Amino acid sequence: MFESKYSKVLTVILVIVIVAIVGLLGFLAYEYYQNYIVSKDTAEFVDNFQGDVTDGQPTDEEVADTGENPFDQIQDATTTGSSTQRKTYKGFGVLGTMEIPATNFKYPVLEKVTKKSIETAVAFLYGSGLNQTGNSVIIGHNYRNGLFFSNNKKLNIGDKIYVTDNSGNKVTYTIYNKFETTAEDTSFYQRDTGGKPEITLSTCTDDSSARLIIFARPE
Repeated sequence: MFESKYSKVLTVILVIVIVAIVGLLGFLAYEYYQNYIVSKDTAEFVDNFQGDVTDGQPTDEEVADTGENPFDQIQDATTTGSSTQRKTYKGFGVLGTMEIPATNFKYPVLEKVTKKSIETAVAFLYGSGLNQTGNSVIIGHNYRNGLFFSNNKKLNIGDKIYVTDNSGNKVTYTIYNKFETTAEDTSFYQRDTGGKPEITLSTCTDDSSARLIIFARPE
């Protein structure tokens, strides 16, 4: 009788373990699929991006997210008699694209940092503009799953970053500095770039205790 009860307990434990394993595998498979879809969508956008400017208005989602019309400040087609406006990705205005071969990174650079925009891609935080004289800060999440700037920790001095702006200009940048700092530190935003464009990539560390910062300048 004791052996019978013992067998039943073992059977229950075994069933629980199997269900837990199946659930875990299902969760991992779903997360992998979601990551694959995001990476595929952003890579296709980057591959097809030519710096084109197309017609279109911001979506209701974007306006609701920012609380303002992100195109209000843009003097473009509508005010000059032309009919062109910034290209968009998932309803967000795009300033250009960024590619980092060392981490298989291909993402549009969205023109505003909002809660929803940086859940969609990376975004422009501060500066003179992509490929413009001065420093431009690009911010992205580190979800520790390969998306967005999750793999920035793997980047090294000398790695290349390719940035294409809305004018179709593609500039090759080389990483020359990488360090950690506090989330409140903005001292490096306004730095002397010697009259050339530079970019700064900013994300959190894996434990979210600090910011991982990367500087890159054109070749």
